[in-house]
Order: sequence, then structure tokens, then C-alpha cells
Amino acid sequence: MIITLSGPPGSGKSTLSVKIVEHFDLELVSPGNVFRAMAKEKGVDLEKFGHMAEADPGIDREIDRRQLELSKTGGNFVFEGRLSGWLIDADLKIMLKTDVGVRARRIAGREDISLEQAMHETMVRQESEAKRYREYYDIDISDLALYDLVIESSVWDPEATANVAITAIESMKEKGLRG
Repeated sequence: MIITLSGPPGSGKSTLSVKIVEHFDLELVSPGNVFRAMAKEKGVDLEKFGHMAEADPGIDREIDRRQLELSKTGGNFVFEGRLSGWLIDADLKIMLKTDVGVRARRIAGREDISLEQAMHETMVRQESEAKRYREYYDIDISDLALYDLVIESSVWDPEATANVAITAIESMKEKGLRG
């Protein structure tokens, strides 16, 4: 079974991914973690690395190549990333939506930064990613038409959000799809 889970920063992707992975005993693949590790390797913060990625399409393409390669191995995965739904042939594609103010509060809390800093960093990152995805792939990241399930993750707490996604996955499995 292959599931993609997409959404903007602070939408709850990581939390939901862990719950799905644990419930269904799947392997988690997070392009965002690869991006963060690459930024750390270069000794720069995410904002700076995002600007570097705007100038060097090879950064995003390498992350995407690794995802695609892994998705073709026949394994059971959750691919957690903003482009995963666009790039991976999945059994179920899930998108989390959340208001930017809610996302900034979540990010501020988990990273122990001010709400203003979190809002600024979130908007800069979001704009950088949208620009790169449009330029490199001709993808409009705001287009949700390809997703099988779109969840407004500020409506429920993380447990209830997970219950919605898990119910959808169990229903899909009952219908005899992969996995």
C-alpha cells in the first residue's frame, strides 16, 4: 500500500503520518526531513536553503528522485511531503489544509519561537516552495483536485484527524486495493 500525505508547513502532516504508519505498520518517507538534513549539512537555516533551492533545481530534483525510486520498490509506504501527491502513484492521496494563522501558532509552539517569526518563516517558505514547484514542475500546489481525501486539520484534534484518515484507508483496503 502506498499513501501520500501532503499539506503546508504546520498542517499536521508529521503527526498524522506517524499515526498512520503505526496503525498500519507502514514505512514513513519524509522528503521534508531530507530537505532539513541537506540544509543542516550545508550549515544554513531552512529559509536560506529554500533560497538556495530556488537557484539550484538539483536540490529538489534529488529529493524527488529518491522518493520516486523508493515508491517503485513494491513496499508499503506513507510518503509525507508537499509534492508527494503530485509525484507518487499512490493508492490514496491525502491533503491536509489548515489556516495559516493556526499553522503559525503550531510552528511557534513546537519550535519555541514567536508567533510573528513563525508567521514570517511560514509565509517565506510557502512562497519559496510555490515558486519552485511552479517553475520546476509546472505544478500549482494550491490545486487540490488530484487528492482523494482533503481534511481541514484545524477542525479536529490530531486524534480525530487521524481517525478520519484511518477510516478512509480501512475503507480503501476493504475494497481490495493494494496492501
